Amino acid sequence: MDALGMAYLAGGFGAALSIIGAAFGISKIAAATMDASGRQPEIAGDVRTSMIIAAALIEGVTLFALVICILLALK
Repeated sequence: MDALGMAYLAGGFGAALSIIGAAFGISKIAAATMDASGRQPEIAGDVRTSMIIAAALIEGVTLFALVICILLALK
């Protein structure tokens, strides 16, 4: 396997790992939010807002990781 093939393989693995990590992180946030909303329904709106902000930060980091993987694969 030549260097270009290895770069494509590494980019693919990096992209897959970043997506899996983001999905795991967002699912943990959602589970914690549902638990908090079930325990104290009166603060559900505040918790939901915090969840959306945290999920957006995770997605931003994941997008950055995917861009880096694509740049490394195409170099």
